[in-house]
Amino acid sequence: MRKINHVYIDGQFVTPHGTELLPLFNPATEQVIGEVRLADRTDALAAINAAKRAFPGFSKTSKEERIALLDRLSASFTERLDDLKAAMVEEYGAVRGVVDGLLPLTPGMFSAASKLLESYEFTRTRETTTVTMRPLGVAVAITPWNLSIAFVAQKVASAIAAGATIVVKPSELSAIQTQVMIEAFDAADVPPGVINVVNGRGDVVGDVLTTHPDVAKVGFTGSTAVGQQIMRNAADTLKRVTLELGGKGPSILLDDADIPSAVSAALSSGFLNNGQTCFAGTRILAPQSKLEEILEAIKSAMPAFKAGDPRDPATGVGPVVSQKQFDRVQGYIRLGQEEGAKLLAGGEGRPEGLEIGWFVKPTVFANVTNQMRIAREEIFGPVIVVIPFKDDAEAVSIANDTPYGLQAQVFSSNDDRAHRVARQIDAGTVLINRIIGDQEAPFGGIKQSGIGRENHIYGLEAYLEPCAITA
Repeated sequence: MRKINHVYIDGQFVTPHGTELLPLFNPATEQVIGEVRLADRTDALAAINAAKRAFPGFSKTSKEERIALLDRLSASFTERLDDLKAAMVEEYGAVRGVVDGLLPLTPGMFSAASKLLESYEFTRTRETTTVTMRPLGVAVAITPWNLSIAFVAQKVASAIAAGATIVVKPSELSAIQTQVMIEAFDAADVPPGVINVVNGRGDVVGDVLTTHPDVAKVGFTGSTAVGQQIMRNAADTLKRVTLELGGKGPSILLDDADIPSAVSAALSSGFLNNGQTCFAGTRILAPQSKLEEILEAIKSAMPAFKAGDPRDPATGVGPVVSQKQFDRVQGYIRLGQEEGAKLLAGGEGRPEGLEIGWFVKPTVFANVTNQMRIAREEIFGPVIVVIPFKDDAEAVSIANDTPYGLQAQVFSSNDDRAHRVARQIDAGTVLINRIIGDQEAPFGGIKQSGIGRENHIYGLEAYLEPCAITA
């Protein structure tokens, strides 16, 4: 059994001052596979102080020095990819398709930031005014357990490129991934205090990090409810915040779409990462004129999304992360039936042959209206709803009738029509005939899906503040 007894502060592996031990489970077996010793308020303060001490020197480093550091981080994470993949499979049940397809993008986040720095101008002059883009100060990154490594890399890469120092608080449920990650940070010869990592509970460590006056910026990925609390915590000291929150993304299948390929892509989006993805397309919007054909195509495509052992390359959907999440998803599947929706696939209980593990039957509901709770609330499990529409205008209206606005997909064989519909969707990202976005495009949401953007120049400038000097 793994025992994780260290956090990473000031360039050192440190035994936490906190003493609480949290068990770690393999969700595919429900077995305890380790325990993590959680940091406490004292550890959080030590991490902030380390980042504060490091900031004056690091903020004055040259672009060349930061480019070299980002390149070392990219190389270090590339070297540990197999260990990171194994941790994701073991710790939260990520399937091979996810770890093989998405995790290799993580080193690319550091190399993309490195490449961006080569041409980025920190000083601009207009007539008698010089504008200098200055690093904000000490930043904080708070990330969830799903795709934890990618979310951390995304924020750390932007902070390093900006010349900011950072304290990372990953989810305590991703402690094994975190351990591999801090070993990768250490191997990259990061200057002491520039990157600090503390495991800990949100109401303990997270509370310190989001209220402390020495923290200038908080970047958070997670639930809308926690994002709202972070915004309240940050208000007293007017911290800059970037919040990437929940979603209830629509996948709009226009009536000229190639139905088999569009259905396969839409289901892949909704079931991505075992349905535990904020940008998942969990609402399939289907034209009434093609509804029966689409429902038949969904039933035909479902065998490709078989639930099972995440280590098996043939598995399409692994377990959800915990007993608590399993119970939550089961509750929504019951609720959908009570609301009058029809089970097209899946349903309550574990899939046949899987008596152990927090496996949920990949579930699709038909006969759904957009006012049902299963169509409005983020379930965070492998549950998709199908909602019919009459024409493009109604598809747009249904897509936008949600408190969320993170990502949407439009499927059509007509580019002009697809773009016309996409321009009307209220979301931070709209994809056409694809389900994975551009790594260098801005990523973030509107409405209750968040504030601000990450990636490339948009993420970099979230860690910078312009200072204008006029002669």
